[in-house]
Amino acid sequence: MTNLERKDWIRALTAHPASALNALADELTRDCDVKLKSLPQTGLGLLTLTDSAFHEPYYLGEFPLSSCSIELSLPDGRHAAGGAQVMADDADLARSLAILDAVLAARLPGWERVAARIDAGAMTRTEEDRRRHAMLAATRVDFAMLNNADEEDGDDRE
Repeated sequence: MTNLERKDWIRALTAHPASALNALADELTRDCDVKLKSLPQTGLGLLTLTDSAFHEPYYLGEFPLSSCSIELSLPDGRHAAGGAQVMADDADLARSLAILDAVLAARLPGWERVAARIDAGAMTRTEEDRRRHAMLAATRVDFAMLNNADEEDGDDRE
């Protein structure tokens, strides 16, 4: 099914509404024991860059960040671990994404449904990326043409 690397699963899954992901995670863990390895948390992340002149760090800005780490235990004794960090102020979403990560990584019952969501989300993200690249290409300016325009204007004045 999905041929994406695990690091890309969250981006693909977040192409879907949070309510749909939460419902799927709840449904898939109905018969599981969900143990939180780290509590779902929300907060702010800081984007740090280094200036090029003095090589000192400075903070460009903040962004919302939620994270969660879980362990699933099935009645048959199988275990799986999952985790997620998402740029959103939604601890429930981070928990659901961690559950879906664990289900797919360990191929627990329902993993095909998670893989299908990832595949659909990846197609959505690919189309969004294509549209963004097209918009960027449409706004690209060739500044070399400005030099020619200045030279032509100068010729008229002589």
